[in-house]
Amino acid sequence: MHDTGLFWLRVATALYAVGLLHALLMLFRKKLDIFRVALFSFIGGAAVHAVGIVEFTMSIGRFPVNNFFETSSLCALLIAVAFLYVYWRYRFASLSIFIFPLVFLMTLAGAMREPVAAWPNTSLRDAWLAVHIVMILLGYAALLLTAVASIFYLIQERQLKRKSSRFFEKLPPLATLDSLVTRAMSFGFVFITLGVIFGSGWAFIESGTSWIADPKIAISFVTWAFYLLMVFLRTSAGWRGRKAALMAITVLCCSALTWAAHVGLRGMLEK
Repeated sequence: MHDTGLFWLRVATALYAVGLLHALLMLFRKKLDIFRVALFSFIGGAAVHAVGIVEFTMSIGRFPVNNFFETSSLCALLIAVAFLYVYWRYRFASLSIFIFPLVFLMTLAGAMREPVAAWPNTSLRDAWLAVHIVMILLGYAALLLTAVASIFYLIQERQLKRKSSRFFEKLPPLATLDSLVTRAMSFGFVFITLGVIFGSGWAFIESGTSWIADPKIAISFVTWAFYLLMVFLRTSAGWRGRKAALMAITVLCCSALTWAAHVGLRGMLEK
């Protein structure tokens, strides 16, 4: 029964992944709207997720909230149920851009509670790690561009208000800078999300359940959460100008700390 609960939890993760795909597509405002498909998949994911938690409860003889994996899984289900109620009551569909990725990643973490077989060969291990690194670096590059464009947006806006453009007269128009911020932010979030998924999977196979205790992993999740919040506030709450620039700089600082921790500078930062 314990294995059955884990199976249903991993099925729920797969169903929630459709919601993640919907959120990523929405960032680029594609004409292909799969919200209805993602919503039905999300509902199915919540249903089998609940079944999995019931199976776990019956198997271990207690409510599954004893460790990070169990708590993350239960919290993801509660968030999913809360979103479905809010959507049913208020039709607040734009909240899905924030909720779908969050529930997916939390459920994915919860599904990693049991170790799996080791790497079949070192080539696959190295290739997986290389994909993770490339995705993260592409995401960081896009995030850096987002922050720089946001700062230029603020500078250009201030110059226009003061009717002075002596030094920054060659900056692009505000509309161009705003479009650049949106596109760079969208690409960056896609790459960092994929990088976090690949990195979590690699760490899980590499070190079993102990991967979650690594501070570098925790910093990565915090950075991704801030990035997700920035995406939601910009796309759904309409954050522009100073607020968006400050948020982009905050996420960039978190990313710098994450990078420092992963390249071996964590000991220096702890001094």
